[in-house]
Amino acid sequence: MNRDAIDSGRKPGLTTDEHKELVELRRRLRVLEMENEILKRASAYFARENVLPK
Repeated sequence: MNRDAIDSGRKPGLTTDEHKELVELRRRLRVLEMENEILKRASAYFARENVLPK
């Protein structure tokens, strides 16, 4: 019942669609951050540096 009130605009808060989008965007952010870290480490390895990036 509470979710229906939010979805219809009677109460403030995230709608069901907004919540689903937020969850998906947070998941995508985690994936991109992981991929970025992998690329940083790979670039350090292939550049033959002994120090890994922070």
